Amino acid sequence: MEIELQKVHGSENDFFILDETLLAEPLTQAAIELLRKNLCNRQSGLLGGADGILLVEQASKGTSLAKMRVINSDGTEASMCGNGLRTVARYLFEKYNEAFFSVETMFADLKVGKTTDFSDKVSAYQVEISPVSFDKETVPMNSVQQTIINERIPALSDTLEFSVVSVPNPHLIAFVDHDGLMDGELERIATYVNGENPIFPDGINVSFVEILNRNELFVRTFERGVGLTSACGTAMCASSLLYTLLHTKQFYEKITVRNVGGFVQTVVHETNDGGYWMELIGNATVTHLIKGSLDSLVNGDFSELSIHETEEQREYKEFLKQQL
Repeated sequence: MEIELQKVHGSENDFFILDETLLAEPLTQAAIELLRKNLCNRQSGLLGGADGILLVEQASKGTSLAKMRVINSDGTEASMCGNGLRTVARYLFEKYNEAFFSVETMFADLKVGKTTDFSDKVSAYQVEISPVSFDKETVPMNSVQQTIINERIPALSDTLEFSVVSVPNPHLIAFVDHDGLMDGELERIATYVNGENPIFPDGINVSFVEILNRNELFVRTFERGVGLTSACGTAMCASSLLYTLLHTKQFYEKITVRNVGGFVQTVVHETNDGGYWMELIGNATVTHLIKGSLDSLVNGDFSELSIHETEEQREYKEFLKQQL
């Protein structure tokens, strides 16, 4: 059976999109696992591998246009992915020609939509990031405290102050100076909390955040199930939330969040009941269009694939140069 894939990225957080609704029957878990291994491997995978696979499925509840599943490169399934959701929003926009709709994710139906393009050659989409919780049960986290916001965790560092939040992916966030971004502490701490440890039994995404200017951040993230990544959409939203709560205390302002793969914009919203949700705005770039046999892809045989490389990556890189 011939299928079509897209190789996509949001801020260089890259994925393969596979629309299961076009298949005669859904993929088995064994087939998903083989696809993940063969496509995403950074050494032997297709087109240099990827951070994961985004599966588009029929929505199972509510009025969402479709459901998105996120399979990380290590085989774990993420509850959400902000950068990935933008690319799925674009895919569904182009498939159904609907500008605003919702997409079902593991824990919530999230609003997404087309927004003003970054340039005439770099398309942009906006997505909702929620639900937000600071409670230890949602992370999960073994702690005598119900929440940790801007506090020391002695087992992790003698100097850094951390905040823990679920958006709904779990995030451990510390604000650092410029030298702190690259001094090795991020990798050390992230490796510890994503191995066997007494604090975060399921692991956790870890981000170091540098404040560049008012409403301008740089975020570097070690993503659970992936490792160091060019960008993590939910991490940038979680970082924007903590920046707003701890520093500006001003909601509804647009924040520019820079990362290794480019930048996004975020807006932190406060709800009537005292909760929060974030708006994530960024590129949704299609780098390759791929056609081939499902059996060949599952078996890691890429020899007969039809692969078309678009001009979008070159145009994205040119756009970023203009922002420097």
